[in-house]
Amino acid sequence: MTTPDHQPPAPDTPSSPEPQFKDRVYRSPSGVAGGALLLAIAAWLGIDALVTGEGRTPWVALAALLLLVPLVAAFTLRPAVHANEQRLRIRNPFRVITLPWGTVEAFRSGYSNEVLDKAGTKYQVWAVPVSLRARNRAARKEARGGTAGARGRLAQPRQAPHPHPTPVATGPVRAQGDQIIDELRELVEAHGKDPQAQGEVSVRWAYEVLAPAAAGAVLLAILLSVA
Repeated sequence: MTTPDHQPPAPDTPSSPEPQFKDRVYRSPSGVAGGALLLAIAAWLGIDALVTGEGRTPWVALAALLLLVPLVAAFTLRPAVHANEQRLRIRNPFRVITLPWGTVEAFRSGYSNEVLDKAGTKYQVWAVPVSLRARNRAARKEARGGTAGARGRLAQPRQAPHPHPTPVATGPVRAQGDQIIDELRELVEAHGKDPQAQGEVSVRWAYEVLAPAAAGAVLLAILLSVA
């Protein structure tokens, strides 16, 4: 009687990975550039005081750097908005707010950009500032484009239609910040009712910014109060 050959066990089939949604990331280019410049100036002055300073000067410079560097980074480099098909994550200077699309009620854009959840809580979007100058510039550009287009249509003689017409953008000219808010509104409308876009709002304090800034403030206060 022959015995059946022992077949090697079939390798475990890895479970299918969960779907990953690539984030769209929005930042303020002017804020990042300004923050980098301020940090470079602070590093230059602070290192110079640490190296060449006498008495309490190096300690005061160290405390000032410990206080100012996290705050400057928090208000310039840190703010960002991450959006995908599941949720909106807002990274503000001192907080990180995560809102599944199902919890978002509306976006408001006045003197600042804000998002409201369905509980009525309002969160400011630091990474997408409102620029009245950019809005005015976009309005002037749209007005000039409309006037030039109308004059061109009046002056241009009638011609036979081209067999392959070139598409022309006819949408209104919008400031960059308003365009970003429009994109976020489209994401809410597209995914607000999706099952994977439901959940609860999460708010986390940025202790990595608050802790060193508080330590620097305490140390600076102690140094300045000591005669």
